[in-house]
Amino acid sequence: MKRLLISNARLVNEGEIRDVDVLVEDDRIARIDSDIAAPERATVIDASGKFLLPGMIDDQVHFREPGLTQKGDLATESAAAAAGGITSFMDMPNVKPLTTTRAALAEKYELAAGRCTGNYGFYLGATNNNIEEIRALQVGEACGIKAFMGASTGDMLVDDPDALDQIFEHAPIIVDTHCEDSPMIWANEDAAREKYGDNVPFAEHPYIRSADACYASSSFAIELARKHDALLHVLHLTTAKEMALFSKAHRSAKRITAEVCVHHLWFDESRYDEMGSRIKCNPAIKRREDRDALLAALNDGRIDVIATDHAPHTAVEKQGTYFQAPAGLPLVQHALLTLFDLVAAGKISIELLVDRACHASADIFGVQERGYVREGWFADLVLVDPARPYRVSADNVLYKCGWSPFEGHEFSSSIDTTIVNGDIVYRDGQLTGSIAGRRLDFGRAR
Repeated sequence: MKRLLISNARLVNEGEIRDVDVLVEDDRIARIDSDIAAPERATVIDASGKFLLPGMIDDQVHFREPGLTQKGDLATESAAAAAGGITSFMDMPNVKPLTTTRAALAEKYELAAGRCTGNYGFYLGATNNNIEEIRALQVGEACGIKAFMGASTGDMLVDDPDALDQIFEHAPIIVDTHCEDSPMIWANEDAAREKYGDNVPFAEHPYIRSADACYASSSFAIELARKHDALLHVLHLTTAKEMALFSKAHRSAKRITAEVCVHHLWFDESRYDEMGSRIKCNPAIKRREDRDALLAALNDGRIDVIATDHAPHTAVEKQGTYFQAPAGLPLVQHALLTLFDLVAAGKISIELLVDRACHASADIFGVQERGYVREGWFADLVLVDPARPYRVSADNVLYKCGWSPFEGHEFSSSIDTTIVNGDIVYRDGQLTGSIAGRRLDFGRAR
């Protein structure tokens, strides 16, 4: 039996902070206590001065495999995620070919087996005409059903109202939506072209992908979910206006939940002149007032989950003009560190960070025996050193695309150790090479 003892840690878990030792045996947490004696031949990590968390569960990533692997792939991006303290991820269906059939979903799981540093789950993509695939989906086959209710990367726009009605009526598991109203966006694009020609400033992005376009789509998704009593998770919210749509109740009492992504908590529109296409994403990074409203909703319970929407593109692709440069940012390696900076700035508490980034996705998606530090559960763990700063540079970026929007920034904390299924996969600034990820088990049905 393989044993690992983490001693003298400050455990942040289930709303509490306490000093503990944690004993891991093989892939499970065997004991949580104080003053645990090291078993013979156990690996011992002295975690003095460090926070111990359950690994972050990222419910929204684009790791680009199959078909878009010049940007990233399951191996490279899951490794970067592990270096950032993300031990489980849920990957989106807008790849090539699209993951819009159960057969394509099964093939994607086969691609992932034996190649992912962290644990993995995949979405089935909704289209205007695959309702029979959705109806046939079994609990556990996918983490959720992704419906692009606004045009974004990949040809997956679901814009037929009858098709959307059927999706919400018949989805056997949670529906996860990208909410932007495409006709409103297209009209705004035409207006921008009329004003600027082909040289539209990137600062126009939050007005092209406008707050009204977001609200029109997210309110429609909520209307459909209520009509059919469906489980709905609205992804990457960006506007103050949308916050009125969501309840402050605990997620256990809600069938409609909300997600925010780290870059929308970090950046605002003042950064477009400096960063341009590097922060172009859909939905757009918007006003400071919107960012502040997202933080307020995170604190009062209207937003349930923090994720990344990691969406890498090559640096060359990102060098295009406004209409040429694709939308999306690489984020998984530094997401948890951005949240620790928000803690240091007094914007959120560390207990809330763990609840929304680690616990909540496990609850909402029914991830089995992960997301919490509990005896008998899988040992997906992260040690964070709040006293050791970490500066991002091109030399330490692990993404296949080779760049990060945080280059040059020094975070106040650093990831010390990441453990997946009891294996140390990242330690002291280096990946260990262990490929410890497994298929996630999802148990939440409609």
